[in-house]
Amino acid sequence: MTQQPQDERTRIREAMDRLLTGQAAASNGSLTVVALAAEADVHRMALQKRHADLKNEFYERVRNEAQQVPEPERRLRETVTKLRKTLANKEAELEKLRQQVTLLTLASAVLTQRKDPDPEPSPTPDNVFPFRPPNR
Repeated sequence: MTQQPQDERTRIREAMDRLLTGQAAASNGSLTVVALAAEADVHRMALQKRHADLKNEFYERVRNEAQQVPEPERRLRETVTKLRKTLANKEAELEKLRQQVTLLTLASAVLTQRKDPDPEPSPTPDNVFPFRPPNR
């Protein structure tokens, strides 16, 4: 490794220590990669790309030393919980609609099959003449 990445790695590890002990100097002190990058004076994408192992180490230390779930993982878990709840609601709504379709289909079948035993012809006015004689 060249001197610059080694220097970055040293600054990142020192920034990890400061963040985990609550002694942040250059960031807001949150236990996120953004705060770690700011604290180490390293571009966030450099931390994400070149030093991904340190990013993972940081999150592992957050879990173990601070006894916290890392912020991105917490947000993802919340999103998954919301999506599962939405999915359950949609499945319940779909089942309700399926039952309603079944009931409406049955009602339609009953109404189309229902016939009166003695259907009376509708009365015709005196000035109307049928083209064909009525079938009787």
